[in-house]
Amino acid sequence: MRITLKVWRQKNAATPGRMVDYRLDDVSEDMSFLEMLDVLNESLIAAGEEPVAFDHDCREGICGMCGVMIDGIAHGPEMTTTCQLHMRSFADGDTITVEPWRADPFPVIKDLVVNRGAFDRIIAAGGYISANTGAAPDAHAMPVPKADADRAFEAAACISCGACVAACPNGSAMLFTAAKVTHLGSLPQGQPERDDRVVNMLHQHDVEGFGGCTNIGECTAVCPVGIPLDTISQLNFDLRHALGRGH
Repeated sequence: MRITLKVWRQKNAATPGRMVDYRLDDVSEDMSFLEMLDVLNESLIAAGEEPVAFDHDCREGICGMCGVMIDGIAHGPEMTTTCQLHMRSFADGDTITVEPWRADPFPVIKDLVVNRGAFDRIIAAGGYISANTGAAPDAHAMPVPKADADRAFEAAACISCGACVAACPNGSAMLFTAAKVTHLGSLPQGQPERDDRVVNMLHQHDVEGFGGCTNIGECTAVCPVGIPLDTISQLNFDLRHALGRGH
């Protein structure tokens, strides 16, 4: 395949960025999108040019590090992570635009790499439970109804990639925050901090500069693990109850 790439290049957060065109003439449809970027970088290095910086780690669709906007869609045309997107999703002769996540709380570090430390600070504000870590209890010591366990597992699947923020016209991280709140709030171990958790995490969400949710649903349309929109309803439910109890 012959592919033309329009890639966002930006030296650092303080430097203006611009789109730069690159052409690759021998792209296999079996390559992953990141493997294609590897080939681009090999050619740039061979030519004595600066390679394109992009985030990645496991390349197995688990870690959530690899997110970029591809042709204006978070992670690209398939509902998957960028590392699991393959070039067979494109056609010979295509021009593909590649950009970093666009959100004020995700400042560009370099090229396609953004700082998602805002997510870490939201987690630190309440994404934890009180538990004795000295000795692990037996797995069956605290029975959990299957519906609650399934709900918690569904929310826990969030990989913190940031696609929800990048896709939301409001730049909201409500789906991410709601997934963390719903995960722990669905389990008995998460009850002691349940009220404080939702209040503190949502407060930190707003402090970081993320926008509010207006139920557009673009977040779930691009979520690679399928976090459902009703987790935001659960967050709002927990918030109302916490505020009603004076938190």
